[in-house]
Amino acid sequence: MSLILIVDDVAAMRQQYAYDLKRLGGHETVTAADADEGLDVLAREPVDCVILDLEMPGRDGFAFLREHQQKGLTVPVIVYTGTGSYDRCVRAVKLGAYGFLAKEEPLERVVQEVDNALQWARLTREVKQLRRSVGHDSPLIGESTAMRALKEQIGRLAPIPSPVLILGESGSGKELVARLLHDESTRRHGPFVTVNCAALPDNLTESELFGHERGAFTGADRTRRGAFENAAHGTLFLDEVGELPVAAQAKLLRVLEANTITRIGAAREIAVDARVVAATNRDLDAEVAGSRFREDLLFRLNVHVLRVPPLRERLDDVPLLAEHLLTATCAKFGGHPKRFASEVIAQLTAHDWARNNVRELRNVIERLVIASDGDVITLAAMPALVDGRTASKAAAAPGRTAAPDNAAPGHTAAPLTLKESKTAAELQIILAALERNGWHITNTASELGLADHSSLLKIMRRHGLKR
Repeated sequence: MSLILIVDDVAAMRQQYAYDLKRLGGHETVTAADADEGLDVLAREPVDCVILDLEMPGRDGFAFLREHQQKGLTVPVIVYTGTGSYDRCVRAVKLGAYGFLAKEEPLERVVQEVDNALQWARLTREVKQLRRSVGHDSPLIGESTAMRALKEQIGRLAPIPSPVLILGESGSGKELVARLLHDESTRRHGPFVTVNCAALPDNLTESELFGHERGAFTGADRTRRGAFENAAHGTLFLDEVGELPVAAQAKLLRVLEANTITRIGAAREIAVDARVVAATNRDLDAEVAGSRFREDLLFRLNVHVLRVPPLRERLDDVPLLAEHLLTATCAKFGGHPKRFASEVIAQLTAHDWARNNVRELRNVIERLVIASDGDVITLAAMPALVDGRTASKAAAAPGRTAAPDNAAPGHTAAPLTLKESKTAAELQIILAALERNGWHITNTASELGLADHSSLLKIMRRHGLKR
């Protein structure tokens, strides 16, 4: 339900608007008698739209709009005037107002204008989110057996409102799977809100998820909705959920059980309606065993589980993916279309992509486009790191000894488990990247395709890595 702020110095007018917006549009309302009070309400309440009278004594509607614009607020403002001067309304639009009305307009017209403004605000948020995501990943492309099975599972789970846990390595496309679950569900017309739990500072995690009231902590200069409220009637995607602090895990569990949240600094509970889809590249069972993740929360999240196969398990999809990424990269750079020589496709298909899966493939193709002057990309432009190997060479895990090349006949070391091999391979990759970048954390995180430096620092802490 949307919250509408009505700012008018005439009490009867603002009360009439409040009554009819509730009766005709089903909106909650809050009122203010002047510009100063209206700006204070904006800071205190999560307002979705403002109806503003331009003619008020003292600081008028134009003063409100100027301060609204200076503070960088994005709440749509609809202005109205009783003087019949549309020049004043045009001036208000230039100051950032969404639209304008005459006071004699029927209330049905006012409600329609408010609904239009709310829809415009939603579309604006979606466009910003799409612009941020453009070029970061490819669509879920592939016709391999593994990908066909995954798409079939997505089709079965999309209509179900229960939580879904997506498992997969970094760069394998977990967010794309979450997006497909949303797009094929009955919530497709609602928002798709993403929270990267690995990138949240511990002291702001709860504010990001559940919101906060004005003055709840230092810097909280206005009330803010959290991700659960922003995802109302849509999907909330919790990426890297295994990185959540234990305190936030406890509050997340309560939200999943009760479908209510309480903003930081507030006393009242707010009902929320958002489907939760979570993703992680961690072994959550091991995290539970190590008391780093709550078992009861895991049971709440893994009602349904989807595993995204790493690219090395579906190498047959590499040619399709490579062609798609090449087209997208050329368009992104504004250059002429290019094509791959057949031997380049063969080498891309032979590589194991163990470092960062599809994200690594995208980065390599971007380098190929930059390094190639002609219309055909040849092996001469291929980065040295793509060496055609078909399996990762993992270093020996701590406490395990690999057999030396000159070992006596019959001497064999205890084989590594899959988990030990993955851990050792990750350690080797991180160490090598750190050495190449002189232990510069930000540059290393960028080369590895991680979200930011904090993601790399968490991996380093997990391995006990220090310079």
